[in-house]
This record gives sequence, structure tokens and C-alpha cells, in this order.
Amino acid sequence: MKSDTIVIIPTYNEKENISNMIHTVLSIEEHAFDILIIDDNSPDGTAAIVEGLIAENPERLHIIKRSGKLGLGTAYITGFKWAIEQGYDYVIEMDADFSHPPRKLIELQAACASGEADVAVGSRYKTGVNVVNWPMGRVLMSYYASAYVRIVTGMAVRDTTAGFVCYRREVLEAIDLDGVEFKGYAFQIEMKFTAYRMGFRIVEIPIVFVNRVLGTSKMNSSIFGEALFGVIKLRLSAWLNKKKYERRPANARQA
Repeated sequence: MKSDTIVIIPTYNEKENISNMIHTVLSIEEHAFDILIIDDNSPDGTAAIVEGLIAENPERLHIIKRSGKLGLGTAYITGFKWAIEQGYDYVIEMDADFSHPPRKLIELQAACASGEADVAVGSRYKTGVNVVNWPMGRVLMSYYASAYVRIVTGMAVRDTTAGFVCYRREVLEAIDLDGVEFKGYAFQIEMKFTAYRMGFRIVEIPIVFVNRVLGTSKMNSSIFGEALFGVIKLRLSAWLNKKKYERRPANARQA
């Protein structure tokens, strides 16, 4: 039976994690979650593993295979559009490597389904710094990057760069997904900032973020550079192009 919630998981070389992650999410009993994998032509065979599991769960597990590494942001945009077309009410972003605790899917979905939030963020910094097994330099960089984003944008969100997020369908329909500019780290900031400027309610749910044990991190210095300068661009855009952040009527929203 189809769920009202889809969990979108982008993958590139996640063969060590993907099977366990899929089984873990599908086994959550409190609320059924469907899964959409967006695979960027992983040479390690990630897509083949997923396709084998689809045969066992054809109604709840789906995959979109892309031609190569096209960026995290474009992967999520592809997934958002697919989720809207399929009629899901709640759409969740999640990593494949268990850095985001699967059990917290329940709280993120509930925050949006209850009407408390339009966007629910799994936050590493809502109640201090809740990050496990990251080098101190990376913890400080991430924490102060989020603080920098708060100062520049005015958003009252402590984990502005979080990638564990639940959106109500209406939020994704209101945002011009084709107009989202950033593909990497700054994509997460841009989505939150756009929702904030449009007047949607953003709530943070505390999580403990655990650095991946298996597989290779996709983070690099250029991703942080995009975020650093991208935030200034977002702020200038809000000043110069206010129409971009106006909520569009339903009949003007893309599917």
C-alpha cells in the first residue's frame, strides 16, 4: 500500500550502506515510508542492489538512474518533481550512510503532518552540538557556517546546512524548482531560505548526527566555498528580486 510520505536518498557509490538503509526504513512500523533512490551512475553497482530490492518491494521502493554525477541539488530537484507527480503529501531528504538516524523520520513527518511545521529540519545544533566522530575542525567549520548563514539571511534556523529535511507538498509546489541555483552544499541553504522568505514555518527537530562508518564522504572544500559566497548571493537576490519569493497560485505551480 502506498504511503503518504516518500524518503528521497541520493546515492553515488553506496553499496556498503544502501541495502541496510532500505531495509531499516521499510521496517519502521509506526509510519510507513516509501523510498526513492536517485543514483548517479554509481560504478560500484549501487543501482543494481536497489533494483534487486525493488523486486521484493515494488510498491514502496523506487529508483531513478541518472547518467553521472550531476550534483546533490539536481538529484533532489529530480526527486521532488517525481514525488509531486506521484501525489506524495510529505517529502523527506536523507543521506544513505546512516549519518541521519532513520528513527527520526517519524518525528520529522509528524511535525509536518500535525500542522506544526511546513518544513521540519533534523538539526545537529538545536540543542548544542550533536555530532559524533567528526574531526573537530569539521565540526567547527559546519557550526560556524550555520551561524554565518543565520546572520546573513536572518533565518532563525540553527542548522541551516542540514540535509535531513521533511517538506510538506505545498512548499515544494510553491517553490520554483527550476529556478533553484545551487547544486552542492548551498542547495540546502537555498531551499530553507526560499521557504523562509515565502513565509513557511520551519521547525527544527534535534538529532544526533553520526559520521559515516562505511563508504567515502562526498564533502570537499569547493562545496563550502559555494556556500560561503552563495549565501551573499541569496541575500542580494531577496533584496533585488522580491517576486521570486512570492507564493504562486496553485494553477501556476509546476508538477
